[in-house]
Amino acid sequence: MAVASLSFLAVEKLSDLSPLFFIALFKLLVASFFMNIFHCGFNQLCDIEIDKINKPYLPLASGEWSYTKSVIIVASSLLLCFGLAWIEGSWPLFWGFLIGAILTAVYSLNLPLLRWKNSALLAATNIFANAGVVRPLGYYLHMQTCVFKRPATFPRPLIFCTAILSLYFLVVALSKDIPDTEGDEKFGVQSLSVRLGQKKVFWICISLLQMGYGATILAGATSPFLWSKLSTGLGHGILALALWYRAKSVDLKSKDSFQYFYVFIWKLLSIEYFLIPLFR
Repeated sequence: MAVASLSFLAVEKLSDLSPLFFIALFKLLVASFFMNIFHCGFNQLCDIEIDKINKPYLPLASGEWSYTKSVIIVASSLLLCFGLAWIEGSWPLFWGFLIGAILTAVYSLNLPLLRWKNSALLAATNIFANAGVVRPLGYYLHMQTCVFKRPATFPRPLIFCTAILSLYFLVVALSKDIPDTEGDEKFGVQSLSVRLGQKKVFWICISLLQMGYGATILAGATSPFLWSKLSTGLGHGILALALWYRAKSVDLKSKDSFQYFYVFIWKLLSIEYFLIPLFR
């Protein structure tokens, strides 16, 4: 959904929606799919013991997959996404994948100066930089320069996009650790939930998203297009109300209750990807 959203954001006129565009979109979807396998898989390779406590249902933690099999899948996925970027001759995509892979390694590897996930500030910075800035810029600039053959620019909608996505992934970075406090404390991971407590971090996340929605509604009101004003304002107003209503029913003492809410945040993000191309 991120790939499609950023690709459509690069569309400037109706004639851009050609077969060439949709073929390029499909190729980009495939490449980003492999990158996402690497990102999630690499983290699980580095977190087997923690996941046995926090997420015992994962394939590595549960023993469903062997370590060797998982390494082969993760390494192959990384090579495939770089190979596809190289075949396309897309430097924005190549550098986006490379920086994203480095950030993934820095986040998870248990080596000196690395393992940023052990620090609440560094972990949040890493996640929103990777998913909220680096990859979106790579997708957009790939479509802009390699598909549409236009000069690299950073228009107002792109700046808005990276800002709102950075906020979402900051919230994801903070909230994903809320139910994992037990395992994180045992292995010395100083997440914000360990330091401040689950309830405080939960309401920090809600407040950040609500402030983001408010700022987005104001930014949308400055658009020169009426349809953009309406879609941005109404869409984010509904998201803000839905978030507030859902947050009040969460029981932080229940992992299942919070897990449902965590999935709800991703649903909000999915809707955001539909709204992003409408911001002009």
